[in-house]
Amino acid sequence: MELAFFGIFGLLKIGKKGSKIYRIFYKQTYMQFEGVLRKMKTEMGSPIQYYLLFNNDFLNVNQVLNKELHIAFLKYQCLNCGLERPIFRQGFCRNCFYEIPSAGDWIMHPELSTAHLGKEDRDLDYEKKVQLQPHIVYLANSSNVKVGVTRKSQVPTRWIDQGAHEAIEIVEVPNRYLAGITEVALKEHVADKTNWRKMLTNKVDDEDLVAWRNQLRQYIPEEAASYFIESNKETEMEFPVLRYPEKVKSLNLEKTPEYRGKLMGIKGQYFLFEDNTVFNIRGSEGYYVSLNII
Repeated sequence: MELAFFGIFGLLKIGKKGSKIYRIFYKQTYMQFEGVLRKMKTEMGSPIQYYLLFNNDFLNVNQVLNKELHIAFLKYQCLNCGLERPIFRQGFCRNCFYEIPSAGDWIMHPELSTAHLGKEDRDLDYEKKVQLQPHIVYLANSSNVKVGVTRKSQVPTRWIDQGAHEAIEIVEVPNRYLAGITEVALKEHVADKTNWRKMLTNKVDDEDLVAWRNQLRQYIPEEAASYFIESNKETEMEFPVLRYPEKVKSLNLEKTPEYRGKLMGIKGQYFLFEDNTVFNIRGSEGYYVSLNII
């Protein structure tokens, strides 16, 4: 990835040196990045800091708020094999999605985890590494109160990625399976999905997540009941948004391979533009693009 500067020439100064008249020009500069899209990295703060990572460089996206961005889709690049193949799911081509351990069914359905039993799905060593570590079952409020699961090491990253403005832990369990069966039990009584349109238009209400947590305690499975977190506080998130869209229209790079708009905010894993366009970075993983900041 190269960082380049281009622009429109304009006269800055006219002077004289000896017998020669000289002119100094300036350039209206913009930054150009090129590479495959991956989920943005985040850093907790007020507001949250967002970073787009490329092979040899990165962009602090907060610094380009209120600037024009030009995005052009150039090709596909599978995040696993690196080949130019159509992206199937989660940034992977079809072959990789059905073969690599990081795309197993237990990723989306933690209750299907079997590493605690010594049973392999695709790669037992990998599955033990990921599944046999502390996991959190939590409540997050992004568009509504929802239950979810994440590794303890991914708190608060998971909440930020979901666009939650507040969240709280319910239980901390030693493996992914226990977290999964707890989530399955609790989602009979609370949502487990986010309404992304409400989240991006910020049509959300504050909730008493401590009260929600205590109310749901009775539904925690017996195997996980002893891991209930008795006393903790909500975590609040502040997103870097200058203006929320009134209605949202989603940018699909396959249908619209080039787009230009003024960036007004970042929430979850979305860019929010002045014309109400929203662009899901995570949903576009594996797309190789050029990105110009004008």
